[in-house]
Amino acid sequence: MTDEQWMRWALQLAASARGQTSPNPMVGAVIVKDGEIVGQGAHLKAGEPHAEIHALRMAGHRARGAVMYVTLEPCDHHGRTPPCSRALIEHGVARVVAAMVDPNPLVAGRGVRRLREAGVEVTVGVLEEQARVLNRGFISRVTRGRPWVTAKIAMTLDAQIATRTGESKWITGEEARAEVHRLRAEADAVITGIGTVLADDPRLTVRLSDPRSRQPLRVVLDSRLRIPDGARILDESLAPTVVCTRRDLAPPERVNALAARGVKVWLLDGEPGGGVNVSQVLKNLAQAGINTAMVEAGGRLQASLIRRGLVDEAVFFLAPKLLMGAGIPAMAGPGVDRLDQCAHLQITSVESAGDDWKITALVRGIQESG
Repeated sequence: MTDEQWMRWALQLAASARGQTSPNPMVGAVIVKDGEIVGQGAHLKAGEPHAEIHALRMAGHRARGAVMYVTLEPCDHHGRTPPCSRALIEHGVARVVAAMVDPNPLVAGRGVRRLREAGVEVTVGVLEEQARVLNRGFISRVTRGRPWVTAKIAMTLDAQIATRTGESKWITGEEARAEVHRLRAEADAVITGIGTVLADDPRLTVRLSDPRSRQPLRVVLDSRLRIPDGARILDESLAPTVVCTRRDLAPPERVNALAARGVKVWLLDGEPGGGVNVSQVLKNLAQAGINTAMVEAGGRLQASLIRRGLVDEAVFFLAPKLLMGAGIPAMAGPGVDRLDQCAHLQITSVESAGDDWKITALVRGIQESG
């Protein structure tokens, strides 16, 4: 088998822990000797052994003289666990094939240098693009200081998310809704606005049969702290919640009341339109170790985030329905005057979800379309 074929297996191992490793990246490792796998592993959770260590433990003495395929450069610093580069050297691995250099400034080539200085042959860049896509959330956090942001939008074919009376349950079918829960399970945080909380009283939790499913942090943007005490999203027994509000508009008694019941409240700067500074929210999330965030909100917030270049990817669930009139649009706000001002999307996949369609696209942004 070729380096690419072994690396594909390592990438599959890494992806098996999707939604479980933050703030760490997803990493898979395979040790090959004489054309056979003698060790393999994946990083499963922050604070637990890295993929390389799992693979070395499985390989034992057979690691000496072998080749390790790993989806990310082995670390060379002491974090929650010892450095993997030194473990590889101690076990006598002869060659290391890494998909990409670790973008984390704590690593940033140090692992590769350590290995080469010890006489280990190192190859970097095998299936690098696939590895970067796999860990785009981690890469975004350590290089841009904010999570990778995905907008989730369920709408009819005429781009409505609710009827004119506000009825929205359910625009899409069971299969599409199950897919949304899977996407939540893979996200570190789910962001919504106070308008959605007041209109729908959502839980924004993961409700899957898989016991490994992790609940994301729920983030509510509420500049004046209008969130009701009985809102289901405040139930910390279901999942953790943070409410983001403006320090100059939030009533102090409401801040104290929420804090008294254990809900985190972030007092942030405001924006000219009256809302919370979302860029500051994303920065705070990154500092809290959040790699990926999904936005489930109304059309005004979704459009605002896309307009300002704060959304990286959009997932549309299209129901084969028409509301035939003045419903609630999937995108709201002032809009654009010219076509060259619109946000451009690069569609990456189109697939069915029961009777509905799921369209995934990268958001290229208004800035790049002019």
